[in-house]
Amino acid sequence: MKSTLFKFLAVVLVLCLMLPVMASCGKKYTGGDTLVVGYDPFSEKFSPFFAKTGYDMDVADMTQVGLLTGDREGNIVLKGKTGETIEYNGKAYEYKGIADCTITQNQDGTVVYEFDLRRNVRFSDGERLTADDVIFSMYVFSDPTYNGSSTFYTLPIKGMEEYRAGMTALNKLILEAGRDAAEYKYFTKEEADKYWAAVDEAGVAFAQSIVDYVFANYAEYVTTAYGGKWGEAITADSNYAVAFGMRLWGFGSWVKNDAGEFTGEFKDLNGKVYDCVTTFPTAQDYWDNIDAAYGGDYVTLNATEAADTDLFELVDEKLGDDAAKYNAGVVTGESAAKIEGIEKTGNYSLKVTMTEFDATAIYKLALSVAPMHYYGDKAKYDYDKNMFGFPKGDLSSVRAKTTKPMGAGPYKFVSFENGIVLFERNEYYYKGAPKIKYIKFQEITTAADKVAGIGSGTIDIANPSVNDDILQAIKNANSNGQLTGDVITYNAVDNLGYGYIGICADNVKVGNDPGSDASKNLRKGFATLFAVYRDAVIASYYGERAQVIQYPISNTSWAAPRPADADYEIAYSKDVNGNPIYNDSMTETQKYEAALNAAIDFFKAAGYTWDDAAKKFTAAPAGAKMTYEAIVPGDGIGDHPAYGILTSAKSALETIGITLNINDPSDSNVLWTALEAGTGEIWAAAWQATADPDMYQIYHSSNVVGKGGTDSNHYAIADSRLDELIMAARKSSDTSFRKTTYKQCLDIILDWGVEVPTYQRQNCVIFSTARINLDTLTPDITTFWGWANDIELLEMN
Repeated sequence: MKSTLFKFLAVVLVLCLMLPVMASCGKKYTGGDTLVVGYDPFSEKFSPFFAKTGYDMDVADMTQVGLLTGDREGNIVLKGKTGETIEYNGKAYEYKGIADCTITQNQDGTVVYEFDLRRNVRFSDGERLTADDVIFSMYVFSDPTYNGSSTFYTLPIKGMEEYRAGMTALNKLILEAGRDAAEYKYFTKEEADKYWAAVDEAGVAFAQSIVDYVFANYAEYVTTAYGGKWGEAITADSNYAVAFGMRLWGFGSWVKNDAGEFTGEFKDLNGKVYDCVTTFPTAQDYWDNIDAAYGGDYVTLNATEAADTDLFELVDEKLGDDAAKYNAGVVTGESAAKIEGIEKTGNYSLKVTMTEFDATAIYKLALSVAPMHYYGDKAKYDYDKNMFGFPKGDLSSVRAKTTKPMGAGPYKFVSFENGIVLFERNEYYYKGAPKIKYIKFQEITTAADKVAGIGSGTIDIANPSVNDDILQAIKNANSNGQLTGDVITYNAVDNLGYGYIGICADNVKVGNDPGSDASKNLRKGFATLFAVYRDAVIASYYGERAQVIQYPISNTSWAAPRPADADYEIAYSKDVNGNPIYNDSMTETQKYEAALNAAIDFFKAAGYTWDDAAKKFTAAPAGAKMTYEAIVPGDGIGDHPAYGILTSAKSALETIGITLNINDPSDSNVLWTALEAGTGEIWAAAWQATADPDMYQIYHSSNVVGKGGTDSNHYAIADSRLDELIMAARKSSDTSFRKTTYKQCLDIILDWGVEVPTYQRQNCVIFSTARINLDTLTPDITTFWGWANDIELLEMN
């Protein structure tokens, strides 16, 4: 499940839970009855099962409750029904949810999760939430035809594979067979032809959606990158429109003359040239290029190329009423009638048995509990007869409610009209009916408009993307010239992710062993120089909006080392002999010089030949090079937080005879293509993190590119001890043990010199100081604990 406002980051204990009691909890609420929140555009997929964008998920979450809740550091609260007190930032907070969860690890390796639900939870229509609703929700997420964003079905639940076997959605069968199907065993030729016709029609719309997205989000890039005549000529309604969209998405290039000047012609990936006067690419041409590039793999195509529109949703639109038929399951073999490991043990209790322990499982169990009587059919639910609220393989009743969510959350969905989602408080909410009667989520496209909206009093809360101009606009709105004042209150939290510079061990090494001391020293030479320039460059690029980090993990994680820890160190601050490179009395210039000297010693230890008279390296050892390339996706204009780091390091390296070529492509696909092919040497990018710090995907040797795994270990780090530690942490439920183990992992990663952590940026939420009673806003907002927690207590002035 995704981390969202209410899914597992649900809500904490309030002083009064039931409506009759609220009157005795203090003075009567007399504030405003409508809160307006500025949002980016919605896709109207407001389903707890099928929402894909974070904005749509937020709409769904206003109406939902999670089976489990979380605390301010992203840890799961196991005693939600009973209540659990956890300290954060020196304060004790009590967390409550709808269930207690007891975890039992058995000697045979199986793990049992037992859930005991509250008896007083009601959906917004008054129906009680029971174990049947939990089981129904689990079966929707587990259905063989489920294609939403949840990965609940990947859990090692006993009997899950057997239940999902022997059935595949009709559309998936057609896609797997391809356009030239050898046989029509599970579908007819007519069914296939109709589906492929819908794909082709949807494909053109899909291509056009990318072009529209490019102009909506990168209009400024046209002027900056092209300028002059071409900057004026390339507009959304010009002959160049589709060509520009294709260019930014890596599906062609502008033709230049011998002088390197734009000619106005465009060449697509299929080799066709357009003069963009009498001939120009259309959305059909663009789709033909995309289709050809993926050779019939439409799942990967959609996952890789989609901007803000899903190809298969477009296909369903083209199919119309027949979409349900193509999304439904087709029996292809034998399968189990139920999931053996999901068992109802009472009207308000159930247990889930897994075949093995997985530390990430508890997060996936924090699913939204949706009302079976609304999303499914009560007549089709009979637990003892293996009936779970819908026919297996047919989620049409669930999909039919995608635009109108309903649940047991603090608010109930009323409507979505003219870009505004309207909610009304749920009088049955188990923590007490919210003080504010109505909430509106209103589409506001630009960050500037969000700030202006709060300033003018038309909106009350917003989360604008922050840059220097936006920060200044916030300061200008307040009479004190600060980020928090009489008009706007500013709140910043760390983003769930971090920036880094990567170095591929397979491509930056000495000899044939990327794990040798010589290879590590080579990479540490580069890493030491990259690291020393971080403070100045990140401060210049982000200002107050980011900070330099020392370990390759987001500061938001409970596993991240803290400066107060006894073994906390500055990244790459020790020389080849393990001695400190810097001291507190050094100036910035002295630090740069000390880093260069330390890098020289690392390169010498790697086997590079040093000319003492010239003060330069003259030759590289076997397997290494005198010239390396760093790819930084700065849109061709250096607009990237790592660009300044790399250019400073490049200048320093030139003085000692080593060349660092910086490739700043206007098309970021150049970077991703290199990483996916395993050819990248040095690059700059950012990781999106999750609540659980599991390192398997990124650092386990089985996932090195080309080794048969997920190909997500772009660093090519292959360390047996690291693998052991990663797996040990994955199999433990002891948070203290896991944190200690992950610290060892981080130290190994840094010792390999494959990653230089650069920055932890911040996101912000701004509030109307004048309209919101900020004393009632949930305290200590974090990455995992947003403003909408405790929303039932929030008041307007």
